[in-house]
Formats: sequence, C-alpha cells, structure tokens
Amino acid sequence: MKIVAICGAGVGTSAILKVNAERVLDRLDIDAQVTASDVANVRVVAADAQVILTSPELVDAIGETNADIVIVENYFDLEELEAKLEAALG
Repeated sequence: MKIVAICGAGVGTSAILKVNAERVLDRLDIDAQVTASDVANVRVVAADAQVILTSPELVDAIGETNADIVIVENYFDLEELEAKLEAALG
C-alpha cells in the first residue's frame, strides 16, 4: 500500500505528516509505504497511491486521482490522523 503526504514545497509539513502517518500506521498494524511530496509532483508520485494526505488548502491542486484524499487539519494530532487513516483504509 502506498500513501503520499503532500505540502506546498515537499520538505517541511509533508515530512512531518509522513513521520506522523508512519507512527499511526504502526499503531494500527498496517504495512504501508509513506512518501512526502510537493503539490507540483503529486500526480507523478501519487499515480499508484491508495491515499493522499494533505491540508484543506491544497485539495484543489491535487487534480483528478483514484486515491482517497484525506484532509488533515492538524498534522501533529495523531488521534485525528489515526481516525482518518482508519476510515480511509477500512
């Protein structure tokens, strides 16, 4: 399973989201590859992703995708991230 965390530049907030998503996936005992990316490269990086994690302001920039888009309000809130990933991954 592939999950992509995106932000505007692909280094700061997406890296934080990546690390926190990996922590949550460990807690949920879900094996997944999490990749950080910038919004400009999301179509290439997320072409085979099942889930894209992002902030509300970047949703429109993602474009058409087959991945589930999970909007994360607080990248540091592991409970929010856990609930949203659990819902998206079933």
